Amino acid sequence: MKRVTHLFLFSVAVLTVVLACGGRVSAAKYINIAVIGDIPRVSKSQDPQKLVDQVIAFWEKQLNQVLPSRPDLIVLTEACDRPAGLSREEQLAYFEVRKDQVREYFSIVAKRNNCYIAFGTKRFDESGTLWNSTYVLDRSGKVAGIYNKNFPTIGELNSGIEASDEVPLIACDFGNVVCAICYDLNFPELLEKIRKAGPDLILFSSMYHGGLVQNYWAYASRAFFVGSIGDRGAPSQIRDPQGDVLAATTNYFNYLTARVNLDCALVHLDGNGGKLVRLKEQYGEGVTIKDPGLVGSVLVTSETDVPVAQMIREFDIELLDDYFDRSRAERVKQFNR
Repeated sequence: MKRVTHLFLFSVAVLTVVLACGGRVSAAKYINIAVIGDIPRVSKSQDPQKLVDQVIAFWEKQLNQVLPSRPDLIVLTEACDRPAGLSREEQLAYFEVRKDQVREYFSIVAKRNNCYIAFGTKRFDESGTLWNSTYVLDRSGKVAGIYNKNFPTIGELNSGIEASDEVPLIACDFGNVVCAICYDLNFPELLEKIRKAGPDLILFSSMYHGGLVQNYWAYASRAFFVGSIGDRGAPSQIRDPQGDVLAATTNYFNYLTARVNLDCALVHLDGNGGKLVRLKEQYGEGVTIKDPGLVGSVLVTSETDVPVAQMIREFDIELLDDYFDRSRAERVKQFNR
């Protein structure tokens, strides 16, 4: 590691995110992301249709906070289209009236504002199966993909919610996303499926935060992690592929908007030190090399129209996972196991 010490003279910890009010950059994969961490809290002593109307009114007010930032993607919480505090029986009565009304409202918002919207809902499918799901709507308001929770809680399972085994990779015009919901975050077998899928972003709609597990999921999957948390006592956040927080809600504001550059790659320092120096000399401000310390890897991000993949090829820089795979292969070669 000594041979790369000089890298740190220029490898300052520059976050590759700019709040939506900041200046524009020419990088091709900058997107505006908005997150709202809240759920409808209305008086439940009303008939179900009035509850639906109040839920839509709630989200109209909340979305108006972030739409001026012209987001490409809005991420909302788990079960965001259901008032808090309903019993199971009250929920079922509400779902019977709600049907797709809130989803149709979100579709109109997505189309009018040319953005994707990801939101959590509990729903019955055509066969009558009950799911805890995340919808991803595209810029035209159509369904781009649906994720069904893989690991419902024991309470959810006992209440009739089905468990899925599918982790769809949902294609968006800015990259690919996968979703996870709340309790899912506790299961490494789901993380392994996500890692193999190779998304650009993980969209996490939840009622609990997960703490340090969010950091690990971001780093292990090499993806940005966007968490929308329905509990106002916990922050909703965006993390980069090193697990570092780029933007967060606060005790004052239940929403965030941020500009995030997806054109990045994780690189191990071993064998790449001199190459990273030459990369920086070549591209200057057109590339950032973010070192979080302690983990032996850096995040390389293109700030120009030259994609980071082209930069990596140009200087023959070995990616983090390629380095680990080469280490595995060498171990097999040396020990045949």
